[in-house]
Amino acid sequence: MSKVKLGTLISEFSERNKEDKKISVYSVTNDKGFCTGYFSKDVSSSDRKNYKIVPRGYFAYNPSRINVGSVAWQNCEDNVIVSPLYVVFSVNKMLNRQYLLHYLKSDIMQTYIKAFATGSVRDNLKYSILEELPINFCKIEEQEKIAKRLDKVDKQIELNQQQLKKYDLVVKSRFIEMFGDPKNNPMGWDEFPLGIRCKIITGNTPSRANTENYGTFLEWIKSDNINTTNMYLTTAQEYLSEKGFKCCRYVEAGSILMTCIAGSIGCIGNVGIANRRVAFNQQINAIVPDRDEALYIYSMMQLSKSYIHSTINMALKGILSKGQLSALEFPFPPLALQNKFADFVQQVDKSKVEIQKSIDQLEILKKSLMQKYFG
Repeated sequence: MSKVKLGTLISEFSERNKEDKKISVYSVTNDKGFCTGYFSKDVSSSDRKNYKIVPRGYFAYNPSRINVGSVAWQNCEDNVIVSPLYVVFSVNKMLNRQYLLHYLKSDIMQTYIKAFATGSVRDNLKYSILEELPINFCKIEEQEKIAKRLDKVDKQIELNQQQLKKYDLVVKSRFIEMFGDPKNNPMGWDEFPLGIRCKIITGNTPSRANTENYGTFLEWIKSDNINTTNMYLTTAQEYLSEKGFKCCRYVEAGSILMTCIAGSIGCIGNVGIANRRVAFNQQINAIVPDRDEALYIYSMMQLSKSYIHSTINMALKGILSKGQLSALEFPFPPLALQNKFADFVQQVDKSKVEIQKSIDQLEILKKSLMQKYFG
């Protein structure tokens, strides 16, 4: 295996849809690759004559989003078109496309992007930079073997992630079965403003001017640690010191953290349960139940996100305030029924923990293989 410049194996392709042919418009995302519908509202009024054609087997990437993996090769139609902002290129027959794709999504590629890409706000990887990057080159047969092995690991990760989603659907189905839709309250449970049944706390940020506020004493949660795929908060990347802890706002296990400010309004309302003591920043509201209602409230919030958005006008400010959250009314069934639901969720969660362990192990294996093949 030897290193060669990527530019010796790829060629930029900039053919435009000048005749305004009725070709499907695609975009490239980090998780779906080539996909339609991403620009469904904008494209109808766009000038498609300037869009770039991507023949089957050609690559395309968004120069300002390749750092998050928005790159793929087109295997959907004979020809598709993408935004003029995209870079499109073909691949030499001596380079396996899947092998190249794995390389472009590898950690070593991310290192190159950070080192050589340009841009004041986002890293921007121009084609002229891409073609100068080195790639480990071997016989096409060996590339195919490597690609198939990495594909196999990716497929297993995907299957496990799908299983996690199925468990989430089981929990949601059981919730509806036991309590009904919290928006409509078909069971006729007593309804209360959330602030009556729970304590609402908005987080804060200890002064960064004083570096002694940050250390290894207590996790400091940000909105990135609250997502729609995990019931519990993910591990924080930043910690407070004991000094920082004294001037922060924190909650104990059993509290629910909700994103109240985010770059995208769609992220507002994301919730996660704290299964340990954590501090959190001002982009987050904590919901602290006055009883053992955490799992019920968490599921209620998950299912009510659209209701929260439609009930509160956040379009102008992009914020869900403490007062707005406190005033939201939801049904609260008897605690005995909530405990029955909590027991069910905890049993499901045990199965999810085992699947997550398998995913973590596969991710470690994948990183090891990527380092072996591309490092």
